[in-house]
Amino acid sequence: MSVTVKHITLWRKEIENEPGMLASALKPFAEGGADLQVVMGYRFPGNETRGAIELYPVTGRKLTAAAKTAGLEASAIPTLLLEGDNQPGLGHAIGQAIAEAGINLAFFVAQVIGKRYSAVIGFDKPEDAKKAASLIKKTAAVKKAPRSRRRRK
Repeated sequence: MSVTVKHITLWRKEIENEPGMLASALKPFAEGGADLQVVMGYRFPGNETRGAIELYPVTGRKLTAAAKTAGLEASAIPTLLLEGDNQPGLGHAIGQAIAEAGINLAFFVAQVIGKRYSAVIGFDKPEDAKKAASLIKKTAAVKKAPRSRRRRK
């Protein structure tokens, strides 16, 4: 399977870094039957008393209400969700293609489960996310091609 690249909106909340904050933010989603694909919770480097929670997807009235109840708001950070078959070196190839295009990342989070991976990538500008989406698809297609079809440099 080739890579899928999707523009998404993360919902975000800055928090006090205290026990139970993640559970508290997720409670309305659990009660609403949400099937979240992405949940990130982290503290801010240099200010360990503060942190953030980000999640996806939030769609429809019920989940939007749950997000607002939990104090989350739609993030303005242009974000891509990638999913596909894992391959050794694919993360590097994607990172290299984005770097060579002069695109800066706001964040990058990736995970492999079995033979599949997913990644969430944030960008500084919407046009960077759009350009990166195209580069990622091309890079994944070249990386997946049999050796005889791969481009030589």
